[in-house]
Amino acid sequence: MAKASVGSGIELEYETFGSASDPAVILVMGFTAQLTAWPEELCRALARAGYYVIRFDNRDCGLSTKFDGVHVDAGAVLSAALGDRALPAVAYTLSDMAADTVGLLDALGVERAHVVGASMGGMIAQHLAIEHPGRVTSLTSIMSTTGEPEVGRPAPEAMAALLAPAPTLRQAFIDGAARSLVWASKRYRDEAELKAQAARDYDRSFYPEGAPRQLAAIYASGRRSAGLQALSVPTLVIHGRDDTLIDPSGGLRTAELVPGANLVLMADMGHDLPVPLFPLYVGMLSSHFAWATSAR
Repeated sequence: MAKASVGSGIELEYETFGSASDPAVILVMGFTAQLTAWPEELCRALARAGYYVIRFDNRDCGLSTKFDGVHVDAGAVLSAALGDRALPAVAYTLSDMAADTVGLLDALGVERAHVVGASMGGMIAQHLAIEHPGRVTSLTSIMSTTGEPEVGRPAPEAMAALLAPAPTLRQAFIDGAARSLVWASKRYRDEAELKAQAARDYDRSFYPEGAPRQLAAIYASGRRSAGLQALSVPTLVIHGRDDTLIDPSGGLRTAELVPGANLVLMADMGHDLPVPLFPLYVGMLSSHFAWATSAR
């Protein structure tokens, strides 16, 4: 792993797989999730399929630059966004996070990439495609949504689990990982694996302070409907039918808005990336990347 300066005083921690001479794939992860949430096995499988795979920590997460001490009232931002009122100040927006991603491509000497985003990462990827289309060979939006509050709404129990304060003690944090079972794939959810991931993430970088700022960035960034309708980037939308954190209507609406988008609604997938589905993900992504490249 290494760090790259991506502009505006931001450094991103990143890791690559495969040969830099192969077509690039950049993986953008979601809310408070570290680069390790893109499983190494999945990254290596994509590299074996002939791609230069990049995964990284978003700002305010993992080992990337953190905005220590910057207070944001995410609840006030949400209330203002839903009430169509003037937004309180935020530390940054999803557009800023998309610009970070472009900065990482610049630092690595990558002109264009297949951009794959999951959850909030899908939102960032959408902003990247809308605002920096020349850098995007293809877009894949996984378990994400459009910024329109009418679609992709979380179930109440999923939202409660998401917003519950993170325990500060290591064992309590690990035990608390079971809360995410509420949005996990019903067929493949594994509490022991969730706890192992929580232990890994706690030891790598426990940083709950970034959560309100990232959440405020989501709410403050607004609707992407007009931008998505104007896209001419080959787009694949993947969503799990079991997803209770971002309702499948978010994926359906994304595919509806983007001209020519392909939609895959997956049975047995929730708001996660279950290991048994890796072969399907790699097959779908590889086919999408090949099609997008031939369509240029």
